[in-house]
Amino acid sequence: MSHPSLQSDSDSRFLDCRGFRLHYRIHGSGEPPFMLLLHGSFLSMRSWRNVLGPLSEIATVIALDRPAFGRTSRPVPTRLNGVSYAPEAQSDLAAAFLEQLGIDKAVIVGNSTGGTLAMLMALRHPDKVSGLVLVDAMIYSAYAASGIPSAMKPFLKAASPVFSRLMKLLIRKFFDRLLVSFWHNPSMLPAETLSAYRADMMTGNWGRGFWEVFLETHHLHLDEKVGSITFPVLVVTGEFDRTVKVEESLRLAREVPGADLEVIGDSAHLPHEEQPEAFVAAVKAFMQRLS
Repeated sequence: MSHPSLQSDSDSRFLDCRGFRLHYRIHGSGEPPFMLLLHGSFLSMRSWRNVLGPLSEIATVIALDRPAFGRTSRPVPTRLNGVSYAPEAQSDLAAAFLEQLGIDKAVIVGNSTGGTLAMLMALRHPDKVSGLVLVDAMIYSAYAASGIPSAMKPFLKAASPVFSRLMKLLIRKFFDRLLVSFWHNPSMLPAETLSAYRADMMTGNWGRGFWEVFLETHHLHLDEKVGSITFPVLVVTGEFDRTVKVEESLRLAREVPGADLEVIGDSAHLPHEEQPEAFVAAVKAFMQRLS
């Protein structure tokens, strides 16, 4: 079924959903199949800039700025607004976003922590997912497997204004170094792109937004659940990823039943940025197998 309202539009669009004003863009014909792209932490939809056009040749592609990043709003959670930055709530938000767009099912493409959310969507909203592309996804470590002791949370929540300012200072200090670490060949990250990512991150109430994500981080026990995934899955890793070790992606490809694996050379945590042609080729081959 054609969706005229989803036809290609490289300009920004906004949609109110579950207390957030979501920023997104659409590339493609407006017809199935649909593909939703979820970027990693400290990034934005800008991360997909090199692959949006080529992928839109085979799908209607929707790139979304996740809560706390890019031009999506950063509301402070209250009892009245029901806003939550918890990973489960973010995956529910992505599913509700597709619902509001009138999309029944989509292939969910997630990089890093976006891959964590893609996996959660598959587990929590299987009716909205037709396949998964997990790109250097955090499934067994870091965001997916860390957490704040529950006894500490009331204190941290009460002190949010102070700690969010501290978080802001730390991110400002280490932001450039962190992003450079995502790349195998940092010379391929132009200064203007790094500056644009900084601007994407540091907009609005960004310190508080990221603090809320941090506060809601907890162990998701995805290692116990990946074996239950029944969707077609493509696992992608950059050959030299140091953020999510390559061994984790190899393990993921082994433990998800029937998963395909693509190791992309000369790239690290962001193969879709460093080697976009190889990434697009892998995703196109995967999509052909779905049709």
